[in-house]
Amino acid sequence: MQTELLDTKAAAKYLNVSKAFLERDRWAGARIPFVKIGARAVRYRADDLNAYINSQLRQSTSDTGD
Repeated sequence: MQTELLDTKAAAKYLNVSKAFLERDRWAGARIPFVKIGARAVRYRADDLNAYINSQLRQSTSDTGD
């Protein structure tokens, strides 16, 4: 199984958010799964990004997803 890993910049572009959004997410408890490679490298799997996108689907603005 080969999985493409995206760095923070590429993952942010994929989700159309800022790098800071992903950095804050990791700091606050990581709703979006990431892979830590070595001591500093952070990568995201495209499958995890797609799963996060799907988990955020709502039917109305009042839908909290619970």
